[in-house]
Amino acid sequence: MAGMPRFALLIEYNGAPFSGWQRQKDQPSVQQAVEEALRKIDPDCPAIGAAGRTDAGVHAKGQVAHCDLVRDWEPFRLMEAVNFHLKPQPVAILDAVRVADDWHARYAAYERRYTFRVIARRAPVAHGAGLVWQVRGPLDLAAMQDGAKRLLGTHDFTTFRSTMCQADSPVKTMDEITIEELDYSYGKEFQFHLRARSFLHNQVRSIVGSLERVGGGHWPAERITEILEAQDRTACGPVSPPDGLYMTGVGYKTKPFGF
Repeated sequence: MAGMPRFALLIEYNGAPFSGWQRQKDQPSVQQAVEEALRKIDPDCPAIGAAGRTDAGVHAKGQVAHCDLVRDWEPFRLMEAVNFHLKPQPVAILDAVRVADDWHARYAAYERRYTFRVIARRAPVAHGAGLVWQVRGPLDLAAMQDGAKRLLGTHDFTTFRSTMCQADSPVKTMDEITIEELDYSYGKEFQFHLRARSFLHNQVRSIVGSLERVGGGHWPAERITEILEAQDRTACGPVSPPDGLYMTGVGYKTKPFGF
């Protein structure tokens, strides 16, 4: 807002208790939690803007938002004050920096990055329950990588788009889909890293759910090409739960947080 100092906030949160990032009537949201904390120190703080709207239950390690305040705070003191008023909710401001008055968390971004965590093991997950998607059967890394490479580049992603998606076009460019395999004593973790300028509603969870079908041996990797080209939502595999999905970062040409 003109005439008010603008700050960029780097935000981490556990999305389990929230209906998503965006403020909603009669439902708890991360946006509401941060705005209410800000208004404890600045009652005239207007609504904040964010780089992306995560869905219900989705987590973040690198969400970015901007806020306009009446007072020109020292950034470290602003971070400390907001974190104090966020307690006991599972939301934390990791960093705060002063930015140009016309800088916008959403419109200045050129990419968003997400990671999806899948644990493959029989035993229930005690540590990290609600923070990963557990599948009971083994997954074939090479098969999932074969399926993932078929989604790189610019495509019509109608198959991987929620019917509630409000994006103007289903055409998106996937710049990266890499999969890491981590070995543990009693199972394996697979981390799916996805990067694009923007994503459709449920796109990441739809992609991971379909690749899990490939990794579990239920589909051949070629099936990913077929369902992509079908441009038919009903061809998609089961949508993975939100538990394992994290917004991990946002790319800016002028890096507000120094990385």
